[in-house]
Order: sequence, then C-alpha cells, then structure tokens
Amino acid sequence: MRQSRWAGLLDRFQNPTQVIATGFGAAVLLGTCLMALPIATDSGESAGWVAALFTATSAVSLTGLVIVDTEQHWSMFGELMITLLIQIGGLGIMTLATLFTVLVSGRIGLRARLFAAAETKSLSVSDVRRVVRNVALFSLAGEAVVAVVLTGRFMFGYGQPFGQALYYGVFHGVSAFNNAGFALWKDNLVRFVADPWICLTIAFASIVGGLGFPVVFELMRSWRQPRRWSLLTRLTLGVTLVLLVLGTLLLTVTEWANPRTLGPLDDADKLLAGFFAAVQPRSAGFNTIDVGQMYPSSWLVTDMLMFIGGGSASTAGGVKVTTVGLLLFTVWAELRGETRVNIGNRRLPEGAQRQAFALVLIMAGLIAFCTYIVLVLTPHTLDRVLFEVVSAAATVGLSTGITADITPAGHVLLVLLMFVGRIGPLTLGSALALKERARRYELPEERVIVG
Repeated sequence: MRQSRWAGLLDRFQNPTQVIATGFGAAVLLGTCLMALPIATDSGESAGWVAALFTATSAVSLTGLVIVDTEQHWSMFGELMITLLIQIGGLGIMTLATLFTVLVSGRIGLRARLFAAAETKSLSVSDVRRVVRNVALFSLAGEAVVAVVLTGRFMFGYGQPFGQALYYGVFHGVSAFNNAGFALWKDNLVRFVADPWICLTIAFASIVGGLGFPVVFELMRSWRQPRRWSLLTRLTLGVTLVLLVLGTLLLTVTEWANPRTLGPLDDADKLLAGFFAAVQPRSAGFNTIDVGQMYPSSWLVTDMLMFIGGGSASTAGGVKVTTVGLLLFTVWAELRGETRVNIGNRRLPEGAQRQAFALVLIMAGLIAFCTYIVLVLTPHTLDRVLFEVVSAAATVGLSTGITADITPAGHVLLVLLMFVGRIGPLTLGSALALKERARRYELPEERVIVG
C-alpha cells in the first residue's frame, strides 16, 4: 500500500520541471521558516514572515535584493542560513539530490537522472552522474579560491583578525561565485571601489559562475582548440565579451563626470568601477558605486544588461546570452532572406528559435505587467520601479534604493518574480501544465501580413 502511494505521487510529476519547481519552492518555504526564527535576528525577535520570505527567496533565487540590512538585522545564525540557501540555489535542488544519491548508494535511477539532466542542462542522461559530481566539485573549489583571496585581503589589507576575515571571505566568496549579490556591509561594496584585489576577484568569480557549467567544462577540456568548441560555448563567450565591452564603455562614459558616482575617482579607479558596474548586472548584483545616484541613462543600460543576464545552466539569471545570440542570428537571417538560420557551420533548429522568442516575450510581458502593478502600489517613478522589477525578474539584486519602501503587496510580487526568474518562465510554465499535448494533424497554411 505504501509503495503504491509513493508510485501515485511520483506519477503526478511526469515532467522533471515540475519536480524542479517544487524543489525550489520547498527550499524557499524551509528558508522562510528558518529566517523567521527569533535566533535569526540580532534583536532576538522574529523578523516577520514578509521579511523572512523575501530574504529566503532572494537567497535561494540568487538575487540579492533585501528589505532589511543584512549585516545589522540578521544574527550570525541568520547570515549562515543565507549562505546555506545561496549554496542550495547555486547547485540546484536536483543537483544536490542526485549528488547525495550517488554518494550514499553509488547508484542512480533513470527518473532521478532525468530530473538532474533537466536541472544541469546536460545533453546526455548517461553523463548526469559525472556532470553533477563535476558541478559540485567545481563550485566548491571556485568558492574556496575566492574565499582564500578575499580572506587574505581582509587580513593584510584591512587589518581584520583571521576569524573575522575568514567569515567575511567565505560569505562573499559563496555569494560572488553563485551570483547572489549579498554583502555584509550596508553600502554593499562601495567602500572597496578603488580596491582591485576585491573588485577584480569578485568580478572574475561572477563571470565564471555566470558562464554556465557546460561552457566551463568544455573550456577546461579544449581551451586550446577553439575550432572544436560547441555552438553553445561560442555563443556564450562571444555575446558575453561583447556585452562586457559595451557595458563598460557605456557606463564609464556616461558616469565619468557624475559627482555622485565616478566623478570623485581618479582615472584608473573610474575604469575599474566602470568595468565592475558592467559585470554585476549580468546577475551578480554587487555594486561599488551608489546605484541610486546613477543617471537614468545608466539605469537603462543596466536594465538591458540585467534582462539579458548570463549563460545557460549557470547561476546567472535573465533570458541568457545564448537566447539573445540566437535571436540576433535569426533576425540577421530574416533580413538576408534566408529560410534557414545558420551559425558558423551549424544550422539552428526551428524549435530553438521558437523557444528563444517565447522566452523573451514571456519575460518582457511579465516585467511590463509587474511594473504596472508596482507603479500602482507605490509613488515611485517609472525608471526606478522598472529597475527594481527587472532586477528581481532577472535575479540580479541591484537596487536604486526603493526596495524597502515598496508596500508588502509589492514585496510579495517581487518574491514571485524572483522565484519565476530563478527557475525560468518556460520551466515554470511546463511545470504547471498537467501533461503535454501533441497535435496529431496539421492545418492548412495561410500567410498573413507582418508589419
């Protein structure tokens, strides 16, 4: 009887994306309960369910938006819980579950492999065990390297005792490599705007974590043979490089003379801060200049960078650089009158084109709708509200400073946005569908006027 009950329960989740959505939802629920405990705050009083839910969702979704000050409001227990939730969100619920299964039993069933394949975006189900193990080892190793560098800098550059330096190094190492954006200072990283050790270390960790595990593993195997790189790797690296260069150029030039951001810095520090400001909207969410004091034109550039995000199967959010790359090549093929979309010596499947268009339209529509709702609920201007909504939907965490001032209803809306942004609109949509419906016939074709 008990086995039949479990079998019936599993049959309800035929699509792996349903389990992924349920897993992340369970992580948010557990995190909310932990963050709502009195022990999680410095005052010894419960933070309240809204603050606990918002913080837990922000940590699991690797966003970094906050409505209470992380350093002053939460106790060490609360900060450790945030670190744990970031780690869970970074590795992925199903990745962790698969890893534990491998470690405990040394065997893994087909159903679990399918779930983990959907989470890690691995192309072969038979490779899931190896992929998951590599993902976990690479993540922990990357976080450790960043933590060591930051710990040393805090000790020798700022005179912190070893215990405090290690605590700060580990927290920000985990946060940076997983593109979470949580920091233990009220001004985030503004005090380190001219420190290349901290800024470049965190920026590099954010870039590597945002490339995506399939791309990183392929580069590790064949970094000397670019001709053998897959289309995914080429698109990810190419679009990432273009966005980093353009973002650095636009933000640095725009903010160069702004007396409230880059203006007071010398030229070298301006370039460092401009580069850092271009890296972080890719989903990392740290800031070394006051985002609320940036020009509206810089907010618009940051909005676009946040919307695009990082690489597929990475800790970054957004619609992903591969999606934008596919759309650009699709538009280029259409302008040239070609019936097929070719990238290099490969042809792009029509299904990938439809998925790219659907993902961008869903995200754009969701952002537009939520921006309207938040505008109704708050007195803030459109540019600031749009910035907050895009930041939440793309799981970035940058803010113009109005997050805490939004109404509780607005906070709940941002929570839903962060959750959807983490698991992906298409993943959530397929998880909500009871079953797939395949059409067994084709209708007559009729062209319509476009444009």
